[in-house]
Amino acid sequence: MEGWSGNYLRVNLTKQDVKRQKYSEEFAKKWIGGKGFVTKILWDELKPGIDPLGPENKLVIALGPISGVIAPNTGKVQVGAKSPLTGGLGDGNIGSRVAIQLKKAGYDFLIIEGKAVKPLYIYIIDDEVMFFSAEEIWGKGTYDTLNWLYAKYSRNVGILTIGQAGENKVLYSIIRSMEGRAGGRPGIGAVMGSKNLKAIVVKGTKEIAIANPEGLKKIGIEGLRKERELDKEVGWSIQGTTGILSWLNEVAALPVKNMRKTFHENAWKIDGQRVSEARVATYGCPNCSMHCGIAILDKEKKLAEVDYENIGMLGSNLEIFDLPQVASLNYLCDDYGLDTISAGGVLAFYADAIEQRAIQGSFKFGEPEKAKELLKKIAYQEDEGKLLALGTKRMAKQIANKSEAYAMQIKGLEISAYNCKFVPGMALAFSTSSIGAHHKEAWIILYELTKTVRDSYGKDKAEEVIRLQRIRMGLFETIIACRLPWVEVQLNKDYHIQCFNNATGLNYNMHDFEKVSDRIYSLYRAFWVRENPNWDRNWDSPPEIWFDPKNADKKGIIIGKVLEKEKYEQLLDYYYEMRKWDSRGIPKKQSMKELDLEEEMIELEKYTSLK
Repeated sequence: MEGWSGNYLRVNLTKQDVKRQKYSEEFAKKWIGGKGFVTKILWDELKPGIDPLGPENKLVIALGPISGVIAPNTGKVQVGAKSPLTGGLGDGNIGSRVAIQLKKAGYDFLIIEGKAVKPLYIYIIDDEVMFFSAEEIWGKGTYDTLNWLYAKYSRNVGILTIGQAGENKVLYSIIRSMEGRAGGRPGIGAVMGSKNLKAIVVKGTKEIAIANPEGLKKIGIEGLRKERELDKEVGWSIQGTTGILSWLNEVAALPVKNMRKTFHENAWKIDGQRVSEARVATYGCPNCSMHCGIAILDKEKKLAEVDYENIGMLGSNLEIFDLPQVASLNYLCDDYGLDTISAGGVLAFYADAIEQRAIQGSFKFGEPEKAKELLKKIAYQEDEGKLLALGTKRMAKQIANKSEAYAMQIKGLEISAYNCKFVPGMALAFSTSSIGAHHKEAWIILYELTKTVRDSYGKDKAEEVIRLQRIRMGLFETIIACRLPWVEVQLNKDYHIQCFNNATGLNYNMHDFEKVSDRIYSLYRAFWVRENPNWDRNWDSPPEIWFDPKNADKKGIIIGKVLEKEKYEQLLDYYYEMRKWDSRGIPKKQSMKELDLEEEMIELEKYTSLK
C-alpha cells in the first residue's frame, strides 16, 4: 500500500495509553482519506445517543493519500467528531503543518478517545507519543498558545490547538492552526476541550511512501508553477476570498442585518479592494502558491487575518462597516477559538431578537465595542454569553416568541455568508450540506446567478449541487487538497487526480471519486438518521423567513422576491431522486447496496425503516 502508510494512532487520554494500529488496503481504497475516514470511523465507533461532550465521543484527525506531498495545496487536515452544536456528524478541514508532519511521522489518522484527568497536550515525534501538562497554557488564547509551543518545539512542527472557547465548551468553538487557519465549525474545538486536550504537536522525520515519487515530484512542481501563473493572470489573490463581497452586494445576496437585508450602501467600506489596500502581511497554507490569507491591522493595531466569510458575518451581517473594527472581531474569534461564521450569526440573531422584542437586552446592530464584550462573554460562558454560547437554534428555543423563524441556521449550524432569500439553488446547497448550513461542499451561487435563471427551481440546479458536492467534498476532502485552485484559477481537477494516482499507483478517474463521494454522503446522512430516527425532509429546509413575503426586499433588484415553498420542495425532490434517497431524505436500500454499504444498511434499519 503506497500513498497511505496503513498506520494510525489510537490515543486514550483517560489512561494515557497509545496503540499503533494498522488498517487494510480495502479500507483505504473504499474511503480514500480525510472526510471518508472520519465518516466511517465515527459511524463504526460511536454508539448512538452519546453525549458529544462526554468521554465516549471520539476526535478523529485524518489525512489523505496526497497530504503533505510537494503538490498544490496539499497542506490540509480533516478533523471530525459527533457535533455538540448539531447533534449529528461534524467535521472540517484546516490548513496546517500537521498534514506534512503527521504524514512524515508515518500515520494517516489519529483517533483520540476518553478524557484526561487534567489539561494536557500531546507531542508526537515519529514512533514516540508523549503527554505533557498543559497547565501553563490552559486559559490562554490560541495566539499565545501557538507562540508558547513554537518557542518550545520550533515553528516547523504541526500544531492543532483550542482557545478559551474550546476549553469552556462553547458549542461552535473551533480548532486553530498556524496564522489564521481554523476549522471544525460544528464545535469540534469543544470536543477537544471536553477531553481536557489543549493541543496536539506533531513532528515527523520519515520519508513518505509514494508509488511513483519521480512522477509525483515532476507534476507537483509543475502544478505549483502553473497555479502561480494562473493566479497572476486572473489576479485572484490580490483580494482573495474578500473579492466576492462587492459582487454579492450588487446581486442582492449579501448577509446584512441577520440576513433581513441583501445589500447595503456602505458595503464598499469593507470590500476586497479596501482589504487589499490595508494589507500588511500575506499568509497561506503549506504547499500553496496562491496565498489568500490577507492580514491587516485591526482597531487595536493587532495583526488580524481576514477572509470573506468573517467579514460578511462579523461585518455586514452586524451592520458594522468599519474595517479595522471588523478585523478586531475576527481577531478575537481566532484568539478565543470561536467560529467566525457562527459567532457572527449568533450576534446578529441576538440583536434581531432584541429588536423584535423577543428578549430583553442592550445589544444593537452596528455596535462593534459591544460585540467585542459579547464575544468575551461567549468564550468564557459568562452572563448572557451562556445563552449565546448555545448557537442560534438552541437560543431560539429558549427565547421562543416566534424567534425560530429568523434563527439563520440549518440542522443547528449557522448559515455562512450568502443570503439566499432569493437564491434557490444555493439554499438547496446549504440545506443538503452534510454538516449543516455550510458553503464548502456546493458553492453554486456563481453558476446560479451568471449561467442560469435566478428564479428557476429546475432539475439543473439539483444536478449542479450534486456535481459540486461530488467534486468539492468527494475529491478534494478525501485526497486531501484545497479546492480553491480549481474554483478560483481553474487549475484542472484532473491534475489532483493525477497526483493521487502517482502517489498510490492506482488509476482512478472522476467517476471513481463520484462513487466514493456518494458513499460518504449516504453514510454521513445515515449517521444523522441514526441519531434522529424520526428524521424527515424538514431537516433539509432553510429558515422560514426566507419564504416569508413580509421579509421581501422593499427596494433594490429583488423587490418583493423570496423563496417559494412549493417550488423549493420540488427542487428538494429532484435532489433526493438523483441521490436515490426516499422522500424523507434517507438513502434507499438499493442505493446503499450499490454503494457497498450493506452492513451499514442493516445497522441503520435498527433505527428507521428503509424503502
